[in-house]
Amino acid sequence: MAVKETGVSYYGMSYVEHARKDFEEMKRHNCTAVLLALTEFDLFFWKPNIPKIVDEAKKLGLKVYLNTWGIGKFFGGEPPSIFLQECSIYDKQWAAITGEPIAAASPSSTAFKEYFWGILENLARTCDADGFFWDEPHYAMPIYPVSYQSTTDFTCRSPITQKIFMNKYGYEMPKTLTQTVLKFRFDQANEILMEGSRIVKSINPKLTVTQCSLPADNHFYASYARGFDDWEQIAFNPHYDVFSTSILVEGNEPLVAHRNLARKTVELARLNNKPSQRWIQSFFRSPDDLNTIKEIVKIYATEGVDSIFSWTYRAGKGTFLSAPEPDKVWDILGEAYGEVLAG
Repeated sequence: MAVKETGVSYYGMSYVEHARKDFEEMKRHNCTAVLLALTEFDLFFWKPNIPKIVDEAKKLGLKVYLNTWGIGKFFGGEPPSIFLQECSIYDKQWAAITGEPIAAASPSSTAFKEYFWGILENLARTCDADGFFWDEPHYAMPIYPVSYQSTTDFTCRSPITQKIFMNKYGYEMPKTLTQTVLKFRFDQANEILMEGSRIVKSINPKLTVTQCSLPADNHFYASYARGFDDWEQIAFNPHYDVFSTSILVEGNEPLVAHRNLARKTVELARLNNKPSQRWIQSFFRSPDDLNTIKEIVKIYATEGVDSIFSWTYRAGKGTFLSAPEPDKVWDILGEAYGEVLAG
């Protein structure tokens, strides 16, 4: 079955003419779409150029999606957060057991919600993009460095969050992950994302929203403690138009793991009449046999995945998360994309 869309994420939010050359290179590597990874610094410093960069990609025939990358550290990604530099400690996520605020914004914080929604409103009004991308929204783990990994502690039990919980349930928020606490955390995260979807679509109804969720059954990520990994509820939610599941980060994961994740992603997307999207890793860890990348792409296509994206452009070349052989990985990914687009 032919894949409908192929793409990569892209960091180059600076000069339009540079971005155009990169987009042309993406086209040569059989990409039909690009995900612009927008950091808080980009949105502040390069704000005038972002709409122009979107236009350049569109002129070349690429679909363009806007990723709120690492914003508030509530979303996945490496970039630091301007919001966290300036916010009150009460706007941060707090560890339940130690009671310490940590370096991640709380989805229950009114200040963070207004900050995030304001970014979305501005982008929706100024950019002629095709959609938005909610990138691995999650609760941070209270360990150093702040991570996805599970511990005996969890977030968020800030004073603000505790007050909301008390008003909703009538008793103090527990310091253990009871079923009620799990549901509450999911609902709080869902609220900020659903309202974000409503805002962008109220400005431009043609915009799509892709919700990219972490793969809960992959050993690298521990389920529950991250707080937003109920695939069934996420896929069912009408505020999210595309059901997407994130990368497997170990380069030598067995192919059956990729097949199982693709199959589950497609199944839930089709059950809810939505397109499916799978991500493939091309940065950092590579498989011992680089041609495994082609096998993974073929598996996704065979399982009926509609959209295949990879993180990231040029396999992260020049970054500290570069693949060991980025040029080879980038070229192999491009060849794989060409094969599945051709059907």
